[in-house]
Amino acid sequence: MATLPAEQPAFDHLFKILLIGDSGVGKSSLLTRFTADSFDDFTTPTIGVDFRLKFVTLQGVRLKLTIWDTAGQERFRTLTSSYYRGAHGVIYAFDVTRRETFESLEDIWMREVDMYSTIESAVKMVVANKVDMPQQREVTHEEGATFARKHNCLFVETSAKTNEHVSLAFEELCLKMLDKPELLQDAQGTSVLVGQRQPHSRSSCC
Repeated sequence: MATLPAEQPAFDHLFKILLIGDSGVGKSSLLTRFTADSFDDFTTPTIGVDFRLKFVTLQGVRLKLTIWDTAGQERFRTLTSSYYRGAHGVIYAFDVTRRETFESLEDIWMREVDMYSTIESAVKMVVANKVDMPQQREVTHEEGATFARKHNCLFVETSAKTNEHVSLAFEELCLKMLDKPELLQDAQGTSVLVGQRQPHSRSSCC
């Protein structure tokens, strides 16, 4: 098997993904579950911005994902605004057991993306986290799905604790990004061209 020259990265496209939402909705837990397949009940609030890498293969295309977990606290807003620039995908996360975190998506986080995002065609997704606690639920599936449709976002319900649909959320986001030629052009890695992609199918996400 031929090897890539040392100076070439082992991926075809580099995508930048942001995880945003109120403090405590599980952004860090979603990130850790997806990138390291682990979960910690005692995750501390993110200070400023955390950053993880993840390599996935979808549609026969190798992707390098740079995933930015932004702090949800008000005092860190000015520190994270610069990280909105250049994002190809945005995940709006909320906690289904805390209605205020759902309401703040429209009141705060979508406004921030409108102000600071530099890629107009970035793919956006609403993620309803902590569905493993149905007895404490304050936001229904129907409310979340309707809200996502209203704002032209994808929608997935997850539980970082039980690993329900976490990989699916990131996979669906990536598949949507792969369907946008303008994003592929911006995220070009080595030598794969848009026209060389395989037929639409899901493969490994690891």
